[in-house]
Amino acid sequence: MNNSVVMPIIGHMRSPYREKFGIPRQPNLVQVESFIEMTDTYSDLLAFEGIEDFSHLWLLWQFHDNKKPDNSLNQMPKFRAQVRPPRLGGNQKIGVFATRSMYRPSPIGLSVVRFLRVEKHGKTVRLYVTGSDLLDGTPILDIKPYIQYSDAVTEAVSGYAQEQPQRKTVVWTQSAQQYQQQLLKQGILHKKILDELEQVLSLDPRPAYQNDAERLYGMRFAMLNVRFTVGEQEVTVVAIEQG
Repeated sequence: MNNSVVMPIIGHMRSPYREKFGIPRQPNLVQVESFIEMTDTYSDLLAFEGIEDFSHLWLLWQFHDNKKPDNSLNQMPKFRAQVRPPRLGGNQKIGVFATRSMYRPSPIGLSVVRFLRVEKHGKTVRLYVTGSDLLDGTPILDIKPYIQYSDAVTEAVSGYAQEQPQRKTVVWTQSAQQYQQQLLKQGILHKKILDELEQVLSLDPRPAYQNDAERLYGMRFAMLNVRFTVGEQEVTVVAIEQG
């Protein structure tokens, strides 16, 4: 007998991460503000009563933009026993249950984020957070409070991901800097978005197996298309444009 349950989507993440390239590989590496827009059924402020007493929350969410295997929660994807984590250069295989790979038996992710506030916009409830590593439009399956005394394990060992990634210095070419200033003066670009973008770039968004200092990379973030190169110590923004 099949006892499987179809999990409801309670909301969708609205974030400046408009594509998978550039999203931090773990939560809380970049303090980007985003919000969960609750669906009609769950847009009830009573459901959030008491949440302000917690500084952090767990988000349970769905990998929804995988090209393969099938990412539907209602269909069984093809099982991959081993995957290639980016942290290991993308060449070394390791067991899928020893990774946070998006290609899993169940396309479900888990992230801890910092709670900011809950607001009602018209008939819709929005839950604002920082530190999310979720693509814009990600379906949210559940929200739970983070419990410090039980969830924080100070003596934990994190295998091949024991240390935080090193950050690079972000610099701008003269032309990119001039255009950036124009957008700031016109009110199109806000300083907060600019600061968040630089945090993302400092983590070096490239796949671990790419190490070409001459290659020009592109990334969409918030309302911007960003072009940049990556050297040993620096990320250089070559151009930005609206889009």
